[in-house]
Amino acid sequence: MSTDKNRATAAAILPLVGGPDNITSIAHCMTRLRIGLRDRSLVDDAALRALPAVMGVVEDDTYQIVLGPGTVARVTPEFEALVAEGRTSAPRPVTAGALASQGAAIKEARKAKNSTPFKLFLRRIANIFVPLIPALIGCGIIAGLNGVLTNLGWLPSIVPALAAMASGFMSLIAVFVGYNTAKEFGGTAILGGAVAAIIVFPGVAKIDAFGQQLSPGQGGVLGALAAALLAVYVEKWCRKWVPESLDVLVTPTLTVLIAGLVTLFGLMFVAGEVSTAIGTFATWLLATGGAFAGLVLGGLFLPLVMLGLHQALIPLHTTLIEQTGYTVLLPILAMAGAGQVGAAIAVYCRLPRNGSLRTTIRSALPAGFLGVGEPLIYGVSLPLGRPFVTACVGGAAGGAFVGLFNQLGVAFGSTAIGPSGWALFPLLDGKAGMGLTIAIYAGGLAVGYLVGFIATYFFGFTRQMLTDLNTDPDPATATSPAPPTVPSPASDGPPKEPATA
Repeated sequence: MSTDKNRATAAAILPLVGGPDNITSIAHCMTRLRIGLRDRSLVDDAALRALPAVMGVVEDDTYQIVLGPGTVARVTPEFEALVAEGRTSAPRPVTAGALASQGAAIKEARKAKNSTPFKLFLRRIANIFVPLIPALIGCGIIAGLNGVLTNLGWLPSIVPALAAMASGFMSLIAVFVGYNTAKEFGGTAILGGAVAAIIVFPGVAKIDAFGQQLSPGQGGVLGALAAALLAVYVEKWCRKWVPESLDVLVTPTLTVLIAGLVTLFGLMFVAGEVSTAIGTFATWLLATGGAFAGLVLGGLFLPLVMLGLHQALIPLHTTLIEQTGYTVLLPILAMAGAGQVGAAIAVYCRLPRNGSLRTTIRSALPAGFLGVGEPLIYGVSLPLGRPFVTACVGGAAGGAFVGLFNQLGVAFGSTAIGPSGWALFPLLDGKAGMGLTIAIYAGGLAVGYLVGFIATYFFGFTRQMLTDLNTDPDPATATSPAPPTVPSPASDGPPKEPATA
């Protein structure tokens, strides 16, 4: 029955994006169906937003339809099947709209390439790590379950098995990072994985570099990323200069040899020092200035998401998880989502006669409580302006609350990246015990909700905004649950990206 529902959703979306022949590419991340379009003018935005399963639409490098976690992974295969079934071999007529859309796309692509290379680089880095998130979540929850059983002394025969399941992926995460890095930057993926595998090989303990003995895993995911990236450049150089008749033998050999030697006698040591510095700095920052650090991090995370700069945090989270078993940053950043939820509830209360916007909020709040903030960001706070700022105030208050307890010595974090909000509870871990850890995180969410609500209720609207917005929607548009599409400079990334906090 669920399959029929997902296929019905895909079938409802397809004609509203111009039909099968208007689709050039299909992909999905944690919450969005991402499609490439031949002719943007064939898309019916209002009708798409009116579909019950659609939480919103976002325009970036692809046209993105927000369906929510879980749903998007089930709808996408059905959508792909319908597109494959419906495509025709007849050539499509070239319309003025298609040409205009193509020209606009080229213009925007060039503008993005010339003006935001840093953002594009961060997007590629996110594309490396986001596909790893499902495994991080699954292994993180198993690790939490294993910890509970260990503390309670239950099922002692099962505990070692759970420990193996939880730790196996993390022990080889460098290999997966190397594989994805080479794939993302245009090299042979398996060669990237092969070079990165050197980092976790136990035999590296016999090697001395810079006067120190290497240890397996030294450098972690950062070393794997650097090693695989070097392998890509070596491989591309070989493809350019090695004769074609010798390519199959010489290119992979030189790629692994050169990149491997540089990794062993340089990158592992350097990346290890950087990784250690990241862990030391994060611990020091929250231990000495936790409340202020939490205030800044919680308050600025939503703007970072809007700018696409939050993707730079993904390798940092992964490094911290690799070092200590959890990332202390994610529970603080998750407070931004709490501020967003509180702001949305205040908007709901302040605009009792705006049925359309209240419908959007009702449909998006469940996802918001679970840490999926995109529907509320793009459908409510960002288009309204001031509520986006007051949502950040709520996030700052929640972040300061959690940061304060870190400063008082109650450090804890998340064993995986991706989930946020209530969905983060099963992934929490810390040295102070699960009861206190859960209580502090829940307290931070409550503070974020409350401050976000109060700030928005009293400061989120001008008198003119209340006059303009607190009216009955036009009957012709009352069925549309979301305001006009808001172009987003931020991308979820591939599989990505973690849900917005």
